[in-house]
Amino acid sequence: MKKIECYIQPYDLDTVAEALAVEGVVGMSVAEVKGFGVQRGFVRGENVKPGEFRFHPKMKVEMVVLEKDVERIIAAIQASLKSKQIGEGKIFVLPVADAVRTRTGERGRDAIM
Repeated sequence: MKKIECYIQPYDLDTVAEALAVEGVVGMSVAEVKGFGVQRGFVRGENVKPGEFRFHPKMKVEMVVLEKDVERIIAAIQASLKSKQIGEGKIFVLPVADAVRTRTGERGRDAIM
């Protein structure tokens, strides 16, 4: 199992969620977050003092999926994001050692499907 975390622009959330639903993702978590990337939240050409940064609103979308589905889901997220501008998003893939459905005690694949 793998956990996919993607950070996207708030206005892209519905498009990404729809693409994930089409790909068969059965569950996801979404949170409003703030952050900045390599450019520290500034646009090119701005005068920036050392140590300065600017937080921007983002959406964090998380899901745990089977390893065989990871590349297909990443491709769906990328295809749903079309601006191709700096700050559009990032995708992270992390290993998941186990999952437990608390109600039934099911583990692993059974807990996420």
